[in-house]
Formats: sequence, C-alpha cells, structure tokens
Amino acid sequence: MEHAWLSLIPFIIVIGFSIWLKQILPGLVLGLFVGAFLVEFSVLNGSKETVNYIVETLSDPGNINIIAFLYLFGGLIGMMQISGGVKGFSEWVGDKISSERGLLAVIWLTLPFTFMMPMFRIMMIGPVVRTLLKKVNMSSWKVGFTMDISTGSVIVLLPAATAFVGFMVSLIEGGIQKHNLEADAYQVFLYSIPFNFFAIVMLVIGLIWTFWSKPKKTKKSKQEGEEEYHRVGVKKELSMVKAQPWNLIVPLFLLLGLTMYLLWQDGMEKGAAGVFDALAEADATFVILLAVFITLILTFIFYMFRKQKLDETMYHFYDGGNQLMQPIILLVLVWSLSLVAEDLGFSQFIGATLGAFLPAFTIPAIVFLVGSVVSYFLGSSFGTWGIFMPLGIALASSTGASLPMTVGAVFAAGSFGAMTSPLGDTTITTASILDVPLIEYARYKLKIVSIGVGVAAVLFLGAGFFLG
Repeated sequence: MEHAWLSLIPFIIVIGFSIWLKQILPGLVLGLFVGAFLVEFSVLNGSKETVNYIVETLSDPGNINIIAFLYLFGGLIGMMQISGGVKGFSEWVGDKISSERGLLAVIWLTLPFTFMMPMFRIMMIGPVVRTLLKKVNMSSWKVGFTMDISTGSVIVLLPAATAFVGFMVSLIEGGIQKHNLEADAYQVFLYSIPFNFFAIVMLVIGLIWTFWSKPKKTKKSKQEGEEEYHRVGVKKELSMVKAQPWNLIVPLFLLLGLTMYLLWQDGMEKGAAGVFDALAEADATFVILLAVFITLILTFIFYMFRKQKLDETMYHFYDGGNQLMQPIILLVLVWSLSLVAEDLGFSQFIGATLGAFLPAFTIPAIVFLVGSVVSYFLGSSFGTWGIFMPLGIALASSTGASLPMTVGAVFAAGSFGAMTSPLGDTTITTASILDVPLIEYARYKLKIVSIGVGVAAVLFLGAGFFLG
C-alpha cells in the first residue's frame, strides 16, 4: 500500500502517550481514534469507525470467551480472598518459621497456592511475610526481591489456570488470524514458554540469590506489620476474615484439574494422537472459560456447605471481577487497534521495510530488547504484550523467524517491565507492604535483573541463529 507507513502512527501514539502519562489506556484510546481517522479521514466518520472496530472486536466469539474468562476468574479470586483460604494457608505455614532460610522457603512454597495472579499473590503473602520479618533479622530488600522474582518469573511460564493465559493466547490468536498463518494459538503459546528466556533466567537467578547469597541485615521499622492491607488498598474486612485453608485448596485444585481434563478431552475429540497433541489441538479459549465456570458453580456450593455467607460471597465475586476490568478494557482496545493497523497496511509495511533487511535470527533478540525498554517505562506486562505482539508476529511472518521464539521474546519483554519498573504494580505493592523506598527498591532490583536481561539477549541471539 502506498501510504502503509501511516500504520505506524497509532503505535507511536500509544507508546509515546503511555510513557508520558504513565498510563496505557489513554494512549490506546487516542491511538485507536487516530488510526480510525486515518482510515476515513474525517472526524465524524473516524468516530464511527472507532466504534465499529470495537463492536467488531466484541462480536468475535473467541474474544468474548476471553473476556468472560477474565471476569469470572477475577470473581473466583475475590471469593477465595473473603473466604479466608489464602490467609489460612499462609498463617499455618508462617507459624512454623523461625529462620532466614525458612522465611525465604515459605515465599517459594506458597507459590502453588497463590500463582493465579501476581497482585493476588503479593497482597496475600505480603502481610504474612512482613509479620515474619519481625522474627527473622534479615534484609527487607532481599525478602521483597524474593517475593517479586518468585511471582513474576513463574506465573508467566505456567500453561493453565492463571489470569495471564487467556490474555496471552488471545493476543497470539489475533496475530495468527491477521497473517493467515497455519498455526494454533494455544500450541504456539505452549511452544513459546521454553523461549521466555528472561523469565527462566530470572527464576534461576532468584533461587540462587535468595538461598545462596550472603544475608544483608538491616534495622527494623517500629511500624512493621501494622495494617499493611490498608496501605495497598485491600478492603479492611479482608484482615478480619477467618482463616480457612480448604477454601483455597479445593477451588484451586478443581480449577487445575478441570482445565487440564477438559483440554485433554477437547483435543482428543478433535482427533489428537496423545496427551500433548490433545493439549495443543484443544480450543483453549473456550475450555478455560468452561473450566472456570464449572469451578465457580462448585465453589459456590462448597462455600454454602461451609456456611460462608452468600451475600458476602456474591459481593466479593463481583468485586473480584471488577478488579480485572482494566485488563479487559485494555485487551478490547488492543484488539481494535490491531484491526485499524491492518486496514492501514501494517503487515505489508513491516514486511517491506524491517522484514527486508533484518536477518531472521536477530528478530527475537531485537523484539526482546526494544520491548524491554518500552516495558520499563510502561510498567505493564499486559500493555507491552498488547503493543508488541502485532509487531513481533508481523516480523516473524515477513522474515521467516521462529514464531514461538518471537512470541516468547514479546512475553519476556513484558515480564521485564512488570518485574522491574517502578511503575509496575508488583514493585509498588511490595515496596508498600515491606515499607521500603519505592525508587531505591526499584533500582536495587534493576541491578540484579540487568544480569538476566543480558543473559536472555544472548540466548535469544544464539537460539535464533542455531534453531531459527
């Protein structure tokens, strides 16, 4: 297309305004409107096209599946919070801790019960860890780093039962459809996990740093452990709930078991030859929605038998779902922006320019490094993935670079910003809970995480050269 370079303008607006405003949603709205204006080139018609792109996005059954999953998943987390499930498990484990190694071990051992969402995990274990710090004289910085690494470097690598999975698969699906690629979105997602070199490297560094480095002791604050839920914005009543570990364990294992079973069953019905083929062939966007829907029904019944107040459970179901409205809106705008960019000739432009001179083996490394810089200023993994996934898939398609590796590079870039940026929810919440200065804490993490970025970049280059 003659003016295909115009397709870059919406993305430039999104990145520029997001860095300037420290918020991604305003930039997405403006980028979508400007893109629609460039398609129609009038204010009124551009406004109509903006709405049309959003309606087209919402009319897609696969997109609705993802939106419903995210809302229902948030509702399930809200129910588990008010029922005292995580609090009960964390306090039960915390009562047995009396050493630095034990405290660090608790942070990692709570992962199987708090992995569903980063903020969910940090807010649930943070106050417990803060209280335990009074018993163990060690650095709050090191404890915070362990919390963040054990969260950010693991959740992004899990293939099921997290708030990330639906979002990630949907972005891949959108890119595959735009480029008419012969690939299954969930299969590409599964294949991309081993190529998220940053998360894997940081997981290794985090384990070494937390268990084998020398402790750096610091003086304790007199206010340690007091009313931390209030400082991170969690409702006051959550600190008053009765601790009941089974209210977490039962729904969690229900969700995990149903997700894996339904993926297997759906894949086998489609003619898959084995377990792994079944997981790849299954309609993941519908299956994960079905799994969380059934889990919700059974969890409601389970809580009623355990005499959990119905009105309280319902309130926190809605509250939990509403807390995921921001990523839901972000996702709708990202999908709509991708439609606008394609109508402006984004794929053709990328193929004729960057795709024409960049060696295929360098694409994953370039996407990772550039995406990491942007994600640091955004502080949002969701935002970075939404912006860079169309670019990454377009580059992979036009150059012949490995699609799973490039997708893994996009996810790695978003993981870096979410884990390290002082604007990231994880960093802000951890610093608040542990009462450490935010900017200094972010710089402390950046020094360590920079090692992971360098190693990951080298791995992307090497893997691109030898495997791409």
